[in-house]
Amino acid sequence: MTTALQPALPAHPVLRLHLAPHGDLPRPIDGAWWPRSYDLLVELPRLLAGLPRDWGQITSATVNGAVWSATPGRILVSNQVVRLRRSLAANAPHTVVLLAPGRGRWDLVVVPPDTAEDAAESLMAAATGDLEVGLGDELGER
Repeated sequence: MTTALQPALPAHPVLRLHLAPHGDLPRPIDGAWWPRSYDLLVELPRLLAGLPRDWGQITSATVNGAVWSATPGRILVSNQVVRLRRSLAANAPHTVVLLAPGRGRWDLVVVPPDTAEDAAESLMAAATGDLEVGLGDELGER
């Protein structure tokens, strides 16, 4: 009997994050993130671990309270306390806002976890490139 070798699964899933190119002008959206679930306690540490070092230590994350699962007011990520805030703002239901004192604010479009791969890649490209492609329409905002 022969056994086919299966490739080893990665210990940590690949972070699905696309960042907009760094430029001189501020952008309304700094990138796009495609989490695997709406469990912020699982997904946020993965996101923060994959951010560029020059973004500094993120101390606050604001998410749409109607979409993400219930969360405590704080979470410990890599020995850093991150304050979790929930917003019900209708103008940005598909975003996460990250704050790092003295470094800045970063707004990321959140692609819903159950989005098909082709659509998710299109949304992420739209968020990090040409923002006029109808990103809100693709996310179901009308």
